[in-house]
Amino acid sequence: MYDIKCDTHTHTLFSRHAYSTIQENIKEASDMGLELLVSTDHFSAMLWPDYDCSKHYQYLFTSPMTWPREWMGVTLLSGCEADIVGLDGSLFGQDIPLDCSIVGDPFKNPTTLYEHTTKNMDYVIASVHGKAFVKDASPVQMTDMYIKALQQEKVFILGHIGRSGLDVDFRAIASAAKEMNKLIEVNEHSFSFDGGRTDNFSRNRCKQVLEACAETGCHISVATDAHISCLIGKFDETRKLLEEVHFPEELIASRNKKTFLEALKLSGVKDLY
Repeated sequence: MYDIKCDTHTHTLFSRHAYSTIQENIKEASDMGLELLVSTDHFSAMLWPDYDCSKHYQYLFTSPMTWPREWMGVTLLSGCEADIVGLDGSLFGQDIPLDCSIVGDPFKNPTTLYEHTTKNMDYVIASVHGKAFVKDASPVQMTDMYIKALQQEKVFILGHIGRSGLDVDFRAIASAAKEMNKLIEVNEHSFSFDGGRTDNFSRNRCKQVLEACAETGCHISVATDAHISCLIGKFDETRKLLEEVHFPEELIASRNKKTFLEALKLSGVKDLY
């Protein structure tokens, strides 16, 4: 049960705290028998001190034009994991104006760092990392923040909402995601954040996310959030949790390439058929 053939959230060395190339990740995906891999490096202020420069993010906005769609028998999608940075659901780079290319040529129509970086991507994962901006926010405000982030045109998946530790209403988020035909993610990397804890905090919250999605009929994406190639396609702890809650297999959009691309098309984010 739970034979998952897609890994929809992974990182390469361009995330700076990850350690493998895209080719190494693809090779591992192929060896693991995956049908589809999505590379989603960080799009965030965490990477560079002068993060308002498009030169730092050229590895993201050039990937759709450079990578093959099929590689070593695996379908390869390009995306990014963009940080949610405001209670209005705004994402990193949306408030950073951009008026010239990486070689200094002026754009005919000025844009933003976010729009320029993501315009050719297959999809965006919206996640919370830095949490200072939600310090005084209520659970209602933080729940609404996630829903507003998911409403954005390029966003297809909410990343690791269980791991974030924010006091939100998972059922409300799952209900909104279902209405939008978008996905909530549970990823393998989340369980590593319980190291040294005795309360299994992240695991228990991921369980709550799965229960909320099952109750509302919201589709999910299972991923590794791998930061090194040897972890690509390894979902052992996530499978155990899926079995524990008897999660409906038909609600796992990433169970194979066909179901994932159908979900992506249904969301209106991208049609790859």
